[in-house]
Amino acid sequence: MEATTGRTHGGETAVTVHYWAAARAAAGVASEDFPVDGPVSLADLVRRVVAAHPGSDVERVVGVCSVLVGEQPVGSRDPGAVLVQPGDVVELLPPFAGG
Repeated sequence: MEATTGRTHGGETAVTVHYWAAARAAAGVASEDFPVDGPVSLADLVRRVVAAHPGSDVERVVGVCSVLVGEQPVGSRDPGAVLVQPGDVVELLPPFAGG
């Protein structure tokens, strides 16, 4: 499944991933839409994110990110058990220093 740079798949048939700080640098974009046919697990979405950026540091950076689905933190929940719905926004927030 390929990522797109615009919500061209309709308002409710894609999941938007926002990249912050080091995740943005690794991905080379601020956000992407991933087309979906229905709910997908967060684990599946992360695999798609990594596959969309071969040869980059995305896999390493995403592995240490805090993740929000909508405005809800995923925390220590199993990514395979977290469902992401079409139209959701997923935020990938790497650790950062500063105040």
